[in-house]
Amino acid sequence: MKKHNFSAGPCILPQEVMKKASEAVVELDGIGLSLIEISHRSKEFVAIMEQARSLALELLGLENKGYHALFLQGGASTQFLMAAYNLLDKKAGYVNTGTWSLKAIKEARLFGEIVEVASSQDQNFNYIPKGYNVPSDLDYLHLTSNNTIFGTQIKEFPITDVPLVCDMSSDIFSRQLDFSQFDLIYAGAQKNMGPAGTTLVVVKEEMFDTVSRQIPSMLSYKVHAGKDSMFNTPPVFAVYVSMLTMQWLKDLGGIAAIEEINEKKANLIYSEIELNPVFSGFAAKEDRSNMNATFNITDETLKELFDEKCKEAGINGISGHRSVGGYRASMYNAMSLESVGVLVDIMSELEKKG
Repeated sequence: MKKHNFSAGPCILPQEVMKKASEAVVELDGIGLSLIEISHRSKEFVAIMEQARSLALELLGLENKGYHALFLQGGASTQFLMAAYNLLDKKAGYVNTGTWSLKAIKEARLFGEIVEVASSQDQNFNYIPKGYNVPSDLDYLHLTSNNTIFGTQIKEFPITDVPLVCDMSSDIFSRQLDFSQFDLIYAGAQKNMGPAGTTLVVVKEEMFDTVSRQIPSMLSYKVHAGKDSMFNTPPVFAVYVSMLTMQWLKDLGGIAAIEEINEKKANLIYSEIELNPVFSGFAAKEDRSNMNATFNITDETLKELFDEKCKEAGINGISGHRSVGGYRASMYNAMSLESVGVLVDIMSELEKKG
């Protein structure tokens, strides 16, 4: 039976990417060696890394604009501290929109003063703060563009002269933005780009050497940029699959094309949540994420039936995070409209049982 994978991460990937990646594990492009046994200094892998970095900048519209694309390790969790290590000299601002923002704030406090510019913690992070003032004396302002746990997404980013840092782990490449407004973007691959094991970092060259402290080589953006993401042995498989996924997206028509599809998926499920009294959405309507739809069942007597119907239909990974409860349907780029339709049909059927 076909499974409809709504898991929040590791993510669903395009089937053609999975097929090519699996073939490369056996033998890469007819060279007689597996992708995962060749040297990371070989011309074959150097070409893969170069293509991955180039595709990232191309898709984001940041080619020849003074940015470096890096593929690092340690996930977004390492970037919580690495961003501060490289950029926080005196004081930084953070917009607190959930669990990952809180983790980033915790790490950044090790390096300087942190100002919580705005927060939605008062309502268990079910909305995105708006209308806040950004202090002009910040080294940077940190944002989390999409909140997987709570199902919220920033729709408009603040206009400020302060450098913007953004954790885009769960909605990178999913919608059109002016990415040049950000001085640093980071994203763990496993939400929307590839398998766990690598993290995309896109950093503006102007941000190098902005702090007075010495930075260890492995935590220095400048060092990694100078070595083209090859300062140490990179995660070859994760980089390769991310490259394949970005090429798939480019061939599809880029971010503009996938955004149109993502809008259709989001509209389909949110329309059902709005119309169906059996379900209620968790996130504020204007801040609902196109990547992660969070919702609860209003009649607990129907929960067992709903869970059973989902299982029968091959729906996987829709349990909500423990801090929110209910359900979460993650609809990353490779998720088909058909799969969302299967879930919506079950939700609609449940209304008739209520």
